[in-house]
Amino acid sequence: MRSEEHRVAALDYAREHRAEHLEILLDYVARPSISTQNIGVAECAVHSASLLRSAGCTARIIESDGYPIVLGEMVAGPDAPTVLLYGHYDVQPPEPLEAWTSPPFEPEVRDGRVFGRGVADNKGQHLAHILAIKAYNETAGATLLNVKVLLEGEEESGSPHLDDFVRAHRDLLSCDLVITSDGGADPSGRPLVSFGVRGMLGLELEARGAAMDLHSGRFGNIAPDPAMDLVDLLASMRDPDGRIVIEGFHDDVREPTPGELELAANVPYDAHAFARELGLAEPYVNDTLAYARGVMFEPTMTINGIASGHTGEGAKSIIASHALVRLEFRLVVDQEPALILEAVRAHVAKHAPHVEVRYEGAMAPSRSSAEMPAARLIIDEVRAASGREPVVTPSAGGSLPGYVWTKTLGVPSVLVPYANHDENNHSPNENLTLDAFYGGIETSIYLLAALAQGEWRLPTEP
Repeated sequence: MRSEEHRVAALDYAREHRAEHLEILLDYVARPSISTQNIGVAECAVHSASLLRSAGCTARIIESDGYPIVLGEMVAGPDAPTVLLYGHYDVQPPEPLEAWTSPPFEPEVRDGRVFGRGVADNKGQHLAHILAIKAYNETAGATLLNVKVLLEGEEESGSPHLDDFVRAHRDLLSCDLVITSDGGADPSGRPLVSFGVRGMLGLELEARGAAMDLHSGRFGNIAPDPAMDLVDLLASMRDPDGRIVIEGFHDDVREPTPGELELAANVPYDAHAFARELGLAEPYVNDTLAYARGVMFEPTMTINGIASGHTGEGAKSIIASHALVRLEFRLVVDQEPALILEAVRAHVAKHAPHVEVRYEGAMAPSRSSAEMPAARLIIDEVRAASGREPVVTPSAGGSLPGYVWTKTLGVPSVLVPYANHDENNHSPNENLTLDAFYGGIETSIYLLAALAQGEWRLPTEP
């Protein structure tokens, strides 16, 4: 059969087996795999490998310095293109449990959605890839290209060991392209294709004063105020317009190309609708390009949490003995987390040398070219599978370990999310619509068929 005939047969199989695929998804989501709490992760790795084998792949569980890596493979031939599909089988903690309508690990179908922890982030999405492979195996005996599926168990912990694993297994993971399906569709409801992700640097800053809380009247002006010290320090890191002013922070920020700016200008953005969605009285950003630049091309500094003093019921006149802030920077290509950490440490040493800086974790940013030969093919196939014009962005606002593919492995990486925009990932009542799940399987079928044609391949970077 020709590629198109293979695709049609695989699509027919997937549609005929939707009820079976839903049961596979429900069973997968019912298996807790919380990496940050060491709950069920190793057991879920075994199950993930069994799903790959049931799809016709060879599968192995490979130990790493953290949780196991599950690697599946289906081989078409030595001259066929090779695509690596990345996902993660670990999930976020489900708390607060009382906010769930149904138990997080007892997945339930309601109103055309599956509710359960990990259903959208990321089990349902990489399962869509696996079931597409299965559809080809059942109808044609194999896919038309070489496919590798890598599932890790530490993405929700920041993928701390993935880069070392990829460095140690370059030959095993050799491929022409990496595709990740994670995150949600565009808020407009249109499918999304992104060619990059932002990086991340997490820090804790702690200021200490006296050995105990002090009476604010007796000791105000004559004793240190750690909370005020942190407030002043944080204020010194930004100007009145919110731009980060840490020396050297922007040195390596790559300016977007004219083509990337054109893509950004075409991102759907309704300022007032966006404000309503966030519960804001008025838009925070009015201009489409300003919105797109803020999400794709500009780094951020965010206070994830701040704690000091008395915040309970009733007044308590004290100077707190210490103050703590959790600070997060989202980084853009080509910022290096290690260099940004050095810049922050230098800034703190200059403005508040008594404040302790503690490193929490980091992930480098990544971007591939939206003008590479594979880009148009992927966009065309997402359009054909969904029947809607995709929103194409040079970068997503969130973070994934894309740098291990583009920098360490030296191949382009593309993000094609399958979840609905309102998936509630990381929140109670996480969900995946049935349309998104079945649509993800069909989009994977389209992509695998089209990518079997090797003209799009790029030389692997050294």
